[in-house]
Formats: sequence, structure tokens, C-alpha cells
Amino acid sequence: MLDRRKKNLVPAILFWCLAVGTIRAGATVELGIDVLQQEDFAVLRGHRIGLITNQTGVNSEGVKTRLILDRAPGVRLVALFTPEHGLDGTELAGRYVSSRRDRLTGLMAYSLYGATRKPTPEMLQGIDMLVFDMQDIGCRSYTYVSTLVLCMEAAGEKGIPVVVLDRPNPLGGVRIEGPIMEDRWKSFIGELPIPYVHGMTVGELARMADARGWVQPHCRLIVIQMRGWDRHMDWEDTGLDWVKPSPNIPYESSPMYYVATGMIGELAGMETGVGSSHAFQVAAANHASVYAVMREMERMRPEGVSFEPYVEGRFEGVRLHIEPHPDANLTAIGVYLLAAMDADRYPDIFEESSGDKLEMFYKSYGSSDIRDQLENGVAPGRIVASWSGGVARFAWERMPYLLY
Repeated sequence: MLDRRKKNLVPAILFWCLAVGTIRAGATVELGIDVLQQEDFAVLRGHRIGLITNQTGVNSEGVKTRLILDRAPGVRLVALFTPEHGLDGTELAGRYVSSRRDRLTGLMAYSLYGATRKPTPEMLQGIDMLVFDMQDIGCRSYTYVSTLVLCMEAAGEKGIPVVVLDRPNPLGGVRIEGPIMEDRWKSFIGELPIPYVHGMTVGELARMADARGWVQPHCRLIVIQMRGWDRHMDWEDTGLDWVKPSPNIPYESSPMYYVATGMIGELAGMETGVGSSHAFQVAAANHASVYAVMREMERMRPEGVSFEPYVEGRFEGVRLHIEPHPDANLTAIGVYLLAAMDADRYPDIFEESSGDKLEMFYKSYGSSDIRDQLENGVAPGRIVASWSGGVARFAWERMPYLLY
């Protein structure tokens, strides 16, 4: 039998499930928000909550976390905080997001991708606990983990706890790829010195960042773990519906394509399909030869990934097809693509990308070494091999912080 408080939630929950149309029967994974509900919100009771969230903050039935907490017994939700792309996830990448009042809860939704990217003391006035519930994509150059890190710093400065409602990593929990980010390239698109693909959940990353002093000062961190998630799961294995985290990550397979082509899209004269229905599924340049790029990529032969010619106006290159559960090193594909498009017979793509574009690429990749390597004729296979030491070290160092 449901107690009276839970019974009162049923009509609203059913309404929102039908409204958003995201119910999936037979989900095998219970999210952090699901577990919090099952534990009757014990961790949050008696607190005034600030919730860091967006459209991905939903339980396994598709009910929005902000509505659940707004109606939770013994909990007072007093403010919302929103990341890049805004509360509804519709703002384009890099676009300024304004603070506004949320039409569903009536609460102020403070933007952390506008005048500030870290909650100010004024924003935290009257809040004694922060809760984080957003879906990350498992790649270092995506800004939601950066938002979490800066919120942890702000909470540590105020002496208030942070509760992370954990969610699956859509790339799984075993894939670790790419270079470790160098300190000089730390930025909002990469706050932590971790590989490009880290294989950790947001809860695990928060634990590691706090314990290793990457967040200063330390905060009191509480992670509400999932139930039923396994490190070898891809998203389709979870039984959960995919809620797109941002406009160009529309499908549950999109994070894999983002890893393969996202960083090269930061360079000038490159086309990765952003803004179309095939975002990050293509890699083309305005100076490349489709035949030469196809030849180089077929030479790579990444397991679980295939290529076909792509020509769109002045852009030539390849379209990628990534199978479920690919064994290929997806980050390596980007390096091979760069090598294929930066050959001697083409204009120098790094010179074309001078200034902000080039700096953004280095921030995404985590190092500027790749330019010298490619311009000095270092084979892409050797560049990829140079990551192995950092990847192995990170795989060992992360172990104490893994929850699953």
C-alpha cells in the first residue's frame, strides 16, 4: 500500500509521464533519483535545496526531478541552477543562457552559463544543500561535469553538502581513451586532468575530484548510487529512454560519434554535421580529397566502425557508421582523420585555425603537442600509442573511487 504522501504524488506523476512521453517498460537500471525516491528522500529531508539540472534530470519513468523534489515530503526546493544549453536543453553550444523563472515550479532558474559559471554567494543565499542531477555523455570536453566541479567548489566555500544523483555513462564504464588533459589547457570544457574518455559516472568523477584535491576547498559529498548498472553496459543495455542532453546529441549513439569527431570540429574549415540530423557523423574539410581521406581511413580499419565517401558542397571527407559495442578506439579515429586531412598536399589546417579556434581545439584535445607531432610527420598510430602510459595510470588511480 502507498502511504498518503506517496499516493498524492501519483496523479501528478502519471500526468507528466504521459505529457513527456518517455516511459519505457522494463528498465533494468534504477537511477539515483529513483533510489532517492525509494528511500523517501531521507538525505534531503529538512533541507533547503538548490537543484542543478536540465531536461535530462528525470527519473526512469520520465518524471522531471525538479517536479519530484518540489513535491517531496520534508524537502524544500528553493532554487534551480542550469548549465550550458539551458533548463530545456535547446540553446545552441556556446550561446549565453539567461537566468529565468521556471514555468513548471515557479522557482528562479539561475544560469551557470551566462554572467557566471559558478554559483555566486548571492545565488546560494538561503540554500543549505545542492543536488546535481544531469546526464553527462562520458567525454571530457562536455561541460556538464565542469558545472558540477564549480558547484562543488562553491558549496565547499559555503560549507554546504553536495548530493549527486548518479546516472549511467553512455559510453560504458570500461572505455578509457585519449591524452590526459595538461594543466595549461584547463578550461570550462575540461576542468579535470583526466583522459578524453574516462569511463566513469558523474558520481564517481565527483568522488575522485574531491578526494584528489581537484576541487578546492573540499565539500561534503554524498553520491546516491544507481542500482542495476554494470560497467560493461552501453545505454541500450540500461532499458532507459534517451533524453538528448543538448541539441547535437540527439541519439543514444551520439556520444560515440562525438568522441570520434567532436574535437576536430573545433578547427576552421571542418565539417562534422553539427546542426543537421547527422551531427558528428561526418568528418570533412574544405580542402580535402574524399578519395585520399577514404583511403587513409580504410587503412586504419577500426573494429566496429566503417566509412563511406561524403561530399557536401566544398567539403569532402567521410561519413562514419559506428556499430553498437565497437571495439575501436574512438578517440583515435579523430587523430587519424586529422592526419588524413593535414597531409602535405593540403593547406595547413592548424594555420587556418589560428587564434580562438586553435585554442579551443587544444582545450578539447587537452594538449598542443599534436600539432608538432603531425607537422613533424609522426604517424597517427604512434600518437595514439603515446596515450597508453597516461591511460594505464588513470585506470589504476581511479579504482578507489569506482562505485560499480
